[in-house]
Amino acid sequence: MTTGFNKKQILFITASLVVSTLIAYEPMRHNGFVNYDDDRYITRNPEIKDGIRWRTLGRAFTQPHYYMWHPLTTITNMLDCQFFGLNPFWHHLVSLIFHIANALLLFWILAEMTGATWASAFVAAVFALHPIQVESVAWAAERKTVLGGLFWLLTMLAYIWYTKRPRTGRYILLFLVYGLCIMTKPTVVTLPLALLLLDYWPLGRLNLGSHPAGKTVPVGRLLIEKVPLLVLSAILGVATFIAQRSGGALATLENISLDYRISNMFISYINYIGKLIWPSRLAVLYPLLHANLIKSAAVVCTLLFVLISVLSIYIGRRRKYAAFGWLWYVGTLVPVIGLVQSGAQAMANRYMYIPMLGLLMIVAWAGKDLVASRPRLKVIMAVLAGVMLSSAIILTRMQVRLWQNDMTLFEHTLKVTRNNSIAENCYGYALVEEGRLNEAVLHLNNALRINPAYTDARKNLANILLKQGKLNEAIACFNELIKRGKETAEVHYFLALALGMQKKYDESIKHLTEVLRQDPKFPDAHNKMGAALLATGRTDEAITYLNEALRINADQVEAYINLGKAYSQLGKYERAIENWTKAVELKPDNTDALNNLAWEMATIDDASVEDANRAIEFAKRACELTGYKEPMFMDTLGAAYAAGGSFEDAVRTAQQAIDAAKAGGREDLAGEIKNRMELYKTGQRYRQK
Repeated sequence: MTTGFNKKQILFITASLVVSTLIAYEPMRHNGFVNYDDDRYITRNPEIKDGIRWRTLGRAFTQPHYYMWHPLTTITNMLDCQFFGLNPFWHHLVSLIFHIANALLLFWILAEMTGATWASAFVAAVFALHPIQVESVAWAAERKTVLGGLFWLLTMLAYIWYTKRPRTGRYILLFLVYGLCIMTKPTVVTLPLALLLLDYWPLGRLNLGSHPAGKTVPVGRLLIEKVPLLVLSAILGVATFIAQRSGGALATLENISLDYRISNMFISYINYIGKLIWPSRLAVLYPLLHANLIKSAAVVCTLLFVLISVLSIYIGRRRKYAAFGWLWYVGTLVPVIGLVQSGAQAMANRYMYIPMLGLLMIVAWAGKDLVASRPRLKVIMAVLAGVMLSSAIILTRMQVRLWQNDMTLFEHTLKVTRNNSIAENCYGYALVEEGRLNEAVLHLNNALRINPAYTDARKNLANILLKQGKLNEAIACFNELIKRGKETAEVHYFLALALGMQKKYDESIKHLTEVLRQDPKFPDAHNKMGAALLATGRTDEAITYLNEALRINADQVEAYINLGKAYSQLGKYERAIENWTKAVELKPDNTDALNNLAWEMATIDDASVEDANRAIEFAKRACELTGYKEPMFMDTLGAAYAAGGSFEDAVRTAQQAIDAAKAGGREDLAGEIKNRMELYKTGQRYRQK
């Protein structure tokens, strides 16, 4: 592509782009996944984690992936998991490779179209190194942005090749490449119109007059040329609208008025320019602001937008890049500028990945014209560009570090934004994972203060209260969610857990029934249903649910433990021992499984010496894991010693269990153990009835 250019310059620029981008993003090797969309897209998405499978490949093309249809992006996520598992380093590295490829493609395409090597290099360098791009590259869930950028640029490349010698075969290739492009991210729908802008400048194909001159083409013919591509865009737009509306991702006019959307549009257009010029206070999410067209900020931004538009068109009469760049920026942002509101953000850094190119090209070509008319400024301009790009590398490295984990990301977001309910919730969730529950409650309450209808924050708060044992408060939170119409399987599940902890098993069963009605394969719901039925004496029903739990997932330790209890209640001790043995195999340090297994082996009528020795081994292990502080486990060890004929050890251990039970205020348990100890004193083992 670079025939006619200085090959040494091209090689130097290419190498510089690669090396500088690697330096800028080097801190990303320390970054993990974040629980803001990474979980839904990758880490907790079973179809992605399984890697490439025929069934998941089919679903990638026929079903939305988290309310978006982008099968090509979904497949790259699957491939990452296929080859690298959930190692975040490799997921991030793949995204970085795509970003570097995009910067190189951009440079080569601009140099080919315009012949302006250094102006093209400047645009590509800022594109690669600007800190506003970090969100698109360092956020694993945003693979769709860098992949969409790659196929956007490949479509431009195919289009340039087509325009050099328009032929059916070349157009078919263009159509196919754009077909792949629309499988990466819905926002690429504006690409056919962006190609029309390329016809205006720098390709110079657009003829607005009635008589074509040279290689120019009448505007009507150029529009017809784009129709097949626009049809693909329309199909993608409709599919995305349906998917997002069905998932509740689109805000209605009742929630966000048209007045607000228009005002936010003008404010965002100007704010994006501000972030590009002075990239400070960058955040993963900028909350929606309560503005309308009569607010001063909206008025000022609207006037600025109109003024810049008029100036760009006016200047563009002589310098076409000015009109081209502004129209590119405005047009490519249209799908995400907020007129059709998807999500809770007023704006997002990732939305600038492609639109920023228009503004960068204005700056680069204006600088080129300035140097051409004043050659003495060449050195000054080169120094300024060097300082700017060096600063960009430093700022990008700082921004990349913020994406290390949820704590660093959302702590920063809260510092640079106000009234950000989503950031408060995400930071609260991160604090929960760190075990800092009291701090988490503070931030989750802040989220609910900002937005009382925020479902995720209320759900997370309820789960914290559940962990803290504040069952009445947790139940009140879950009931409030149901009252607000958020009767999801997850809400009913955790409400059932809270009720079960209060021993309100009938109510718990009612909510677990609703969970399984909504989602028959809800994780652990069958097991919890089995446990609740077991507690109410409905043992046969419990066994049915517990077996179903293990059919869905054969690695559920708790299900094996509960199934063992069920068989023990029915007097089927061998089946009980079989299930508890499986639980211990899966999780050797599970104290409940160890204790149950030891007790059963020590107290059955036909216990052998081998059974007794194994019972002692399992009981000792349970006691060691709990520091010999749990009286029930020591009671089991005493019974095991007695089963093996070591009655002195049995009496001594039973006495220790009695002392521990009394110290813990468990007098009833102490009495039961004392009765068993009397048997050991007379040389008798304890047999369960």
